[in-house]
Parts: sequence; structure tokens; C-alpha cells
Amino acid sequence: MILLYEMPAMSVYQPSMRRPIAAAFRRTGNAATRFCVRHRIHPDAISYLSIVAALIAGICFWKSGERRWLLIVAPLFCYVRLWFNMLDGLVAFAAAKASRRGEILNDLPDRFSDIVIFVGIAHSGLMNPFVGYWTAILAVLTAYVGLFGQALGVQRQFGGVMSKPWRMVTLSVGAWLTFFLPQQLSWTLTVLDWTCLVIIAGCVETIVVRLKCITAALQDER
Repeated sequence: MILLYEMPAMSVYQPSMRRPIAAAFRRTGNAATRFCVRHRIHPDAISYLSIVAALIAGICFWKSGERRWLLIVAPLFCYVRLWFNMLDGLVAFAAAKASRRGEILNDLPDRFSDIVIFVGIAHSGLMNPFVGYWTAILAVLTAYVGLFGQALGVQRQFGGVMSKPWRMVTLSVGAWLTFFLPQQLSWTLTVLDWTCLVIIAGCVETIVVRLKCITAALQDER
């Protein structure tokens, strides 16, 4: 079998811990990884594309109160965002371009994306904006706590029930249910309100789990 590209030497820099990704999802990026390495597409450019996908998702959510069909489209761009988040790491390792700077550009767009998506849905008119904003805050805080371990010299934490992929999965389910179910009265909690409340509760659990793991790791080092 002839390889389509020559794998470069491994990068000197190696992150202390890589985000766990389902094998089936990772395989969807194999062809794109080969394409990006062959055409020398920098992983940073892919990280920026994830922001573009999140912006489109946020705008679709924002306008979904006027055009309900956007509730079908917006979650698809959330998944595109996740795919680009995965692809930039795959390309960085395949092209031997992993670096400390790359870790910043891998994580910072993610936080921006979380905010844009949840603020967009907060202003959709289909839920209580207060709940939407708290969802954005908890999503960012969850990722921030996960970085504590790496900042303190132990492993970064990805555990808990409401990591980034599951936030997007939960949100997509809520958006599609909102599209297919009859519109609720304004004085009741909507499907999207309940969806974001579930995400908030999951983020709280995830923060607790990650803090416990980091504390245990620090105690073991002593």
C-alpha cells in the first residue's frame, strides 16, 4: 500500500495530556489530516475556522426565533466546530507542529466559541436570556477548571458528564426538540430553558469532579 504523504518527524514538544476523542469520530478526520499536511495548511488556521463555525451557529440560534428552521441548522455548525477542534490537533501532530503556542490557540477559540453559541441562543427569544448567559458562564468555567491541573503541574482534567462535546450534544437535542414540538406558553419554562438548566447542572457536577481529581493528584505528589 502506498502512503499518500510522508509522515514528518515527531515534534519535539509533546502535550502532557491529549483530549480523549472517540475512535469513530477521530477516523472522520483522517483524510482531512492527510490533505492538510500535504498542502501545508497550518493547524492554527483550522482553529480559526472553528470560531467561524461557532459564529455561524451563534447567529443561527440568535435568528431562530424568527426562522425556526435555523434550529435544525445551528446544531450542525456546533458539530462542525467540534470537528475543527479535533482536526487542528490531528494536523498539529501529523505535521510535527505541536507547540505551547498551539495549545493556547487550541483552547482560546474554544472558550470564545462556547460564549458565542450560548449568548446566541440566549437572545433567540425562545428561552430566558438569564439562563442562557449562566450557561455560557458555566461552560467557560468548566473548561477553566479543567486547565487547573495542567497549570499546577499535574494532568489536565477532561472528566465529568458535561465536557465540551456533551454540551453540544445536549444543546442540539434541545434545539431539535424545540423545532419539532409545539411552541410553549411564554410563562412556562421552554425546552431550551430546560436544556440549558441540564447543561448548567452537568457543568457544576463536572467542575466538582475535576477539582476532586486535581486535588487528589496534588496530594499524591506530596
